[in-house]
Order: sequence, then structure tokens, then C-alpha cells
Amino acid sequence: MQNVPEDASARGGKTMKRLICLVFCFVALYANIACGKNQSGPGSTGDGAEQEEAEVKMKIQAGNVIFTAVLEDNSSVDALKELMADGPLTLNMSDYAGMEKGADLGVELPQNNEQMNTQAGDIILYQGRTFVIYYDTNSWSLTPIGKIENVNVEELRAALGDGDVTVTLSMETGEEKV
Repeated sequence: MQNVPEDASARGGKTMKRLICLVFCFVALYANIACGKNQSGPGSTGDGAEQEEAEVKMKIQAGNVIFTAVLEDNSSVDALKELMADGPLTLNMSDYAGMEKGADLGVELPQNNEQMNTQAGDIILYQGRTFVIYYDTNSWSLTPIGKIENVNVEELRAALGDGDVTVTLSMETGEEKV
């Protein structure tokens, strides 16, 4: 048996206690981070629920009909908003295949393509240049721009008509709810 001086043994015990304490702190910190996502903090409502970011909306006017669309959060939408920074954007849209209206934007926007199954009211960017409103279904790799709220196929067809149509796009501000 080895003879260890008393002060070295005490230091070893203190080192072990510190190591155990450090491990305990890391475990507690990890548990707090993992579980703390649902806890209230400064600026919260106090009920632990995460607050959603405000939806960004755009108005689409076709004749006397005004639709509201909720926009996606991607670089294509950011670029489209830049196009409308100085005011509304008017587009002459043409019918394609009895399922959509499309208009060339005159500029190329970033693409964020994903495989989609479109529905009435979906707004997409096709090949970075074409702004499209779907009033029927399609399946293709497209860039999602947004979705027109509370509209069905019949309402879209009635507002957009059978042939070409002129639409005006503008950003909805907090004061203007359409």
C-alpha cells in the first residue's frame, strides 16, 4: 500500500468533487436548454406559447375584385417585394392550359423550386421570371410565392376570366386589411 500525504489525498477529493459538480452543471444546462423551449421568458405572453411572426400579405386586384394572399418566406418573395417597393406592380396575365394565369415579370428573381401539387389560389414563380396564379391543379417543380386566402376555383375563374387579365399587386400594410 502506498503512503499518500494527507494534503494530496484531500486535493484529489476536492478535484473529484469539482469534476462531479461540473458534470452535474453540464447535465442541468443541457436539460434546461432542451426543456426550456416552451418556458416563458421576457416579452412572452406568460402562457409558454411561442408567438408566430406576423404574416406578410399582398393584395391582388383583378378588375373590381381584391384578393389577399399570404406570402411565403423565401428569397423569391423578398425580391418580389423589392419590385413593389416603389408602388404597385401591374401585370398583364395570359391564360395557360385552362389552369393558370401567368405574366412575365421582365426581370429574373431567385428561384426556390420545390416539387408542388398546386391548388386553386396558389401563387408561384415559374423559371424565375413568370408570376403565376393557379385556379386549378398542377404538379411540377415550382417556386412557392404565396396562397390566396379564402377563395375557391369558381371565384378565381370568375375574377380572372377566360382570356387575358390585368392584375395589380401591392403589399398590404398593417392599417389596410382587405
